[in-house]
Amino acid sequence: MAEKVEFELVSPERLLISEPVEMVVVPGSEGDFGALPRHAPMMTAVRPGIIDIYQDGKVKDRIFVAGGFAEVTEVRVTVLAEEAIKLEDLDSADVAARLAAAERRVEEADGDLARSEAQRGLLVAQAMKAALDVRPAP
Repeated sequence: MAEKVEFELVSPERLLISEPVEMVVVPGSEGDFGALPRHAPMMTAVRPGIIDIYQDGKVKDRIFVAGGFAEVTEVRVTVLAEEAIKLEDLDSADVAARLAAAERRVEEADGDLARSEAQRGLLVAQAMKAALDVRPAP
């Protein structure tokens, strides 16, 4: 049996995944990284993007995350996500509405803090739209 790494994905609402996997690819702030068993310990910010979970040599699950933090040890990968949605659960109409609302908030932002928060929301919505574009058609 191949070595596994324990993967946990936690959102503010609940523990979404806790299972041994062959590898997990996470959208880190400095670029995507793959974590396998015996990975060097590290912590990094997670940017909006897709987490790929590998089992039996192929991608088993794909999950969109809106950002967060990842901790990697030799035996565990933990992602604390701001928001997490299975790729197949992303709805194109909802994503389009979210993108339009985010664009509107950027235009209407009053002050640096509001503009920064609105731009962050726009970045997440744009990443969600991009995730839809890479999702295979049903």
